[in-house]
Amino acid sequence: MNIDTRNRIISGVLTVVIIALAWLLYDSITSPYQKIEQQREVTEQVRHRMTVVRDALVEHQRRNNNFPQSLDDLVEWLKTDENMVARGDTLFQFRSPHRYNPDSLVYSPRTGNRFQYALNDTIRPNIYLLEDPDTDDAIGSLERTTLLNATNWN
Repeated sequence: MNIDTRNRIISGVLTVVIIALAWLLYDSITSPYQKIEQQREVTEQVRHRMTVVRDALVEHQRRNNNFPQSLDDLVEWLKTDENMVARGDTLFQFRSPHRYNPDSLVYSPRTGNRFQYALNDTIRPNIYLLEDPDTDDAIGSLERTTLLNATNWN
């Protein structure tokens, strides 16, 4: 084997190694970023869903002068009230790929766990706390009326 042949073989092998290492470097930079972006998108979807639930709670309170006792009562009201059945999908806009469905409204898009809801009807005005069971995200408070309908992530 002469020196030119040997140099061509070594150059070819080194070219393949450089391309493989460049791909590994690119992948090690973009993969974690894509995971973070996916987590951010899911967080935005959960927060949006919680905001829609808050809007439904406020609409219930506006029409009935009280908040529902449970999320099941809210879902039942959304499914049986004529106005909400007719206009629910226009009142509560969902982000793609999700669509308005009263039955799935109270579930987190992240894990499918049900949002946690508590109502304090011993004070005036009535206040509530809506929480995501998978994170610290919450809307409202059970002690402070100034946090009525306020999100904790803003």
